[in-house]
Amino acid sequence: MLKFISFGSGSSGNSYLLFTDTDGLLIDAGVGRRKMKEYFRNYGISMSLVHNILITHDHADHVKCVGSISHDYNIPVFTTSEVHHGIERNYCVKRKVSADLKRVVEKGVTCEVGEFRVTPFAVPHDSADNVGYEIECQGATFCIVTDAGEITDEIKPHIANANYLVIQANYDEEMLASGPYSIHLKSRISGPKGHLSNKDCATALAENMTERLKQVWLCHLSEENNHPELARKTIEAVLRSYGIIVGKDFQLEVLKRKTPTGIFELN
Repeated sequence: MLKFISFGSGSSGNSYLLFTDTDGLLIDAGVGRRKMKEYFRNYGISMSLVHNILITHDHADHVKCVGSISHDYNIPVFTTSEVHHGIERNYCVKRKVSADLKRVVEKGVTCEVGEFRVTPFAVPHDSADNVGYEIECQGATFCIVTDAGEITDEIKPHIANANYLVIQANYDEEMLASGPYSIHLKSRISGPKGHLSNKDCATALAENMTERLKQVWLCHLSEENNHPELARKTIEAVLRSYGIIVGKDFQLEVLKRKTPTGIFELN
């Protein structure tokens, strides 16, 4: 059975595990190496189950431990050439990914990564590059869209294809506008290469989800400009205006910023 865990989803560190009984795919590696090893032990999962790593983009909260985890367990790292270059330049990544463990993916080109069939796609963000992933395994389609400034026409079909979707709901528009951030930072966050608001996320779901969708996880919530219950209520209200009922049409969970979830079974 295909399973999913979030080890952390926020500015302190992002990392997710998609796995079967025989193969594990780590998506991003922004959670500390010691914490990651502890979490695996707590779940009774061996790190040796992780055969490959996917990286979305080169910001520290997604990659700061990718080199050390890759090195310690001899795990190949898959991402675009631009993201690989960004990781090399990122001073927060103390140990870089060794050349023999780098693997390059191309947006729009499907590839086999262990037991998983992976299609990367472009996601607008102010990083060296940023990709979302549509991942097929055991008849299920899992999709992740994080750190997205906006939902483009390229992203929309992947939301429509998803049975299981991790999507960003970073900020509440009113909290951001009235908060202490500088005008420049507020503009960056709300801009086309920044992050998705709760309302943006809800609209993306309402306009692109299909009856295939079973479960949505809201990821990468801002600690300063959002709150889990606020994100949930905002998204539920917008969806209700489209005639979509959370809990009936699909299930909705808010991922914790700094702590792991339980294990989700993707039937």
